[in-house]
Amino acid sequence: MKKNILLFALLSIITTACMPTTEKESMTKNLEGLVAPVATKKDSILSMHGDTRTDPYFWMRLTDDQKNAETPDDQTQGVLDYLNAENDFTENVMKHTSDFQKEIFEEIVGRIKQTDESVPYFSNGYWYYTKYEEGKEYPIYCRKEGTLESDEQIMLDANQRAEGHDYYSASGLNVSPDNRILAFAEDTVSRRIYTYRFKNLETGEIFSDEIENVQPGAAWAKDNATFFYCTKNKISLLSEKIWRHKLGSDNTNDEMVYQEHDPSFYIGVYNSKSEDYIIIYNSSTIVSDYQILSADNPTGKFQEFSSREKKHEYSISHFGDKFYIVTNWDAINFRLMETSVDATSKENWKEVLAHRDDVLLEGIDIFKDHLVVSERSNALNQLRIINQTTNEEHYLDFGEQAYVARTSTNPEFNTNTLRYYYSSLTTPGSTIDYDMNKRTQEVKKQQEVVGGHDPGQYTTERLYATARDGARVPISLVYKNGMRKGGDTPLLLYAYGSYGATMDPYFSSVRLSLLDRGFTYAIAHIRGGQAMGRQWYEDGKMFKKKNTFNDYVDCAKFLIGDEYTSASHLYAMGGSAGGLLMGAVVNQAPELFNGVIAAVPFVDVVSTMMDESIPLTANEFDEWGNPKNKDSYDYMLSYSPYDQVERKDYPNMLITTGLFDSQVQYWEPAKWIAKLRDMKTDDNILMMNTNMEAGHGGASGRFERYKETALEYAFFLDLEGKVLVD
Repeated sequence: MKKNILLFALLSIITTACMPTTEKESMTKNLEGLVAPVATKKDSILSMHGDTRTDPYFWMRLTDDQKNAETPDDQTQGVLDYLNAENDFTENVMKHTSDFQKEIFEEIVGRIKQTDESVPYFSNGYWYYTKYEEGKEYPIYCRKEGTLESDEQIMLDANQRAEGHDYYSASGLNVSPDNRILAFAEDTVSRRIYTYRFKNLETGEIFSDEIENVQPGAAWAKDNATFFYCTKNKISLLSEKIWRHKLGSDNTNDEMVYQEHDPSFYIGVYNSKSEDYIIIYNSSTIVSDYQILSADNPTGKFQEFSSREKKHEYSISHFGDKFYIVTNWDAINFRLMETSVDATSKENWKEVLAHRDDVLLEGIDIFKDHLVVSERSNALNQLRIINQTTNEEHYLDFGEQAYVARTSTNPEFNTNTLRYYYSSLTTPGSTIDYDMNKRTQEVKKQQEVVGGHDPGQYTTERLYATARDGARVPISLVYKNGMRKGGDTPLLLYAYGSYGATMDPYFSSVRLSLLDRGFTYAIAHIRGGQAMGRQWYEDGKMFKKKNTFNDYVDCAKFLIGDEYTSASHLYAMGGSAGGLLMGAVVNQAPELFNGVIAAVPFVDVVSTMMDESIPLTANEFDEWGNPKNKDSYDYMLSYSPYDQVERKDYPNMLITTGLFDSQVQYWEPAKWIAKLRDMKTDDNILMMNTNMEAGHGGASGRFERYKETALEYAFFLDLEGKVLVD
């Protein structure tokens, strides 16, 4: 079977001694003597709406059972052989950079303060914080009772829990109201399928209660014994049912209190900030609704907050005798309303803050005397402070061209202190306490860059590119002072552009490894995100999705035209839905880029969205469209990167994926690279790296993940001839 699946030869690379390579030399040396893996074609015929597609690599899809089988069947072995062969090929192509990758890895890790801890926050009588110890990959979750001078209590040491596992994630930590019991969820596979466990914080005992197939995020009732949690559909992995568990009882007897029958919805359960309510949320791309239950009545029945309606998104926050509602009801950029706890249906809502055409209302934080409103205007965050007693209000001033500012952990009601996070492309992330009455602030902690970092050595700019339809697209960029603007300056252009997610311009010590070697780093705030308000998102989804791709290409052309770089030195990167962006961009304008990294790319759009057994599919029909409808099928097919691969030249490319990825299944990039190899007409590098132990987020350790980053940076820097080879 192996011989039928693959034809490949992996030979060593001849390199020169200890000198920088030029781009041409590097490219030649990388490919010299190597033959890339070639996947067997087995045509599958896919028909819909009278259209027939032939997919020669459809056979690469494996089930979870096949991937986890102790003895692989022929198909599984063939797929594993192919993925391993691609990994071997990548390793050999990049072999001459192995020492450089180690240098980059050690450089990145060397900037990280190994023994570190977060700023403590106070909640229900305890100070909570997370710490890291030197040489350890995972966090240690701690608390102190009453004051910070009290003895430290380790609630959970993820390093101990991770022993024996290639992957480990702890999430959804939740302490009972009486502070005695810790609930925590664990994933040791990287499929985002967790198991809830319970720990007695007084004795250290792990309870026998184990609840499998859960989604992190749960709620305690005030009796300290009733626990509400969410389980997933075992096939689609969509959150599906909410259950009531009595601590110490057999969870097979747990009562289901809610089931979502519409697969386009995510669901979950949480406590209100006031701790007075247990709230079930239901959320699709364009609809949300809630069920509420008094936390004093754990055996009661959940009540509908307001009837579910088409195209109505909102969120709720409890405060005293009312709920605040952030809603897009007759308000595309959202507005703030309130209603009595006794009359929560929509007809009872009263407006507090009106809709504004130029300001997106992103959320609120409620305090005893203040309301903090998180807004976005002109692609920048704003924090608006409203005194609920005097109605006086003011905004925080951040003083930079491009930055990110957001509220942080604020569990306490009875305080005048707002904790928020601030960062920019030059300023390390800072945790700041702001006195909302005195209007003074204290930096509690700024991310330490070991070895030092001087923000004054770097410059950040905010630019605007004009898209082909006239839209002004913001670009945030940063470079080291002294960078000579011109066509020979390497520039990495990053973007995402989906789900309304905005890629804010935050600081990254990791990124310094590129900046200090002459790269400019830029973020294109393209449509599909919400940088310029909700309409910016609406104009980059469904039948307007191509605006996302066009915006990115037009930003690239702008940067070239304004001589920040040239096509010979421009690089592109995006992951997941941003990987889809990369796929669409290299089909549309491959000549603009010297190198592209597509991380865990969603590239087989039509086939994936036709299969509702695949995680995320049904939930995202309102994002991409449902290909069972002909108009959606035709539009999606017209940009689907896998389906639109053509016989032409493509840039140098590195594709990454994870075998256990539940968000974008590994077979999408595996099929894509196989088809690209078969169709492309150039001699450029085309590689794929598959993490055989991890999923969508890559390796789980805080240091281990940077080995993948080192490979990516070596790929870019090698193309620039900035790698020293042995």
